[in-house]
Amino acid sequence: MPRFEKVEYRPIPVRELLLEMKNLSELMIDLAYSAALFNDKELAEDVLELESRVDFLSYLLEIEIMLAARDPGDAEALTGVSTVASAADKISDAAADIAAIVTQNIGVHPIVGEIFEKVEERLMRVVVAENSILTGKSISELELAARMGVDIIAIRRNKDWIIDPKKDEKIMIGDALIARGAPAGLKEFRELCEGKLQRLED
Repeated sequence: MPRFEKVEYRPIPVRELLLEMKNLSELMIDLAYSAALFNDKELAEDVLELESRVDFLSYLLEIEIMLAARDPGDAEALTGVSTVASAADKISDAAADIAAIVTQNIGVHPIVGEIFEKVEERLMRVVVAENSILTGKSISELELAARMGVDIIAIRRNKDWIIDPKKDEKIMIGDALIARGAPAGLKEFRELCEGKLQRLED
């Protein structure tokens, strides 16, 4: 396990830690495959950053488990939690290995790319520009799924990640949005985020 800077301890519910690890590892798999298949270095770098976050959460979880185990019975009851956390950590490590295909310029066989060119849904990462008409609007207000078949599945805001954002979450300048959808819809969405398109189609 990587070394972490000393952190001031604060109790965090085990359930909260496990849920975040699960959500992040699932997102990482999606991002890693998209990064590898479409040679997207930004997505690959996000995967590697998320791996560090999962490793840190795993470290915090180990502390919580140690503090919670007061006797052999407690320790035995907590082994299941440790096993689930370990599985999520391994998934995140595997996703990082996939992302390394892009960051280390290994590449995938061309035939694999040709096959996935036909996949209807893809993932895309785009940063919201200052002049984007999406700024300040909530996800529900934009009705992206109905308008262009696009869903925002994650937001990176500064150093924080918002996984599966709520419908009332507002988009801010500088947000890095991870969106899922068909290529045509994602193209329109990118233009909206970058301020190249200044009108939402009905």
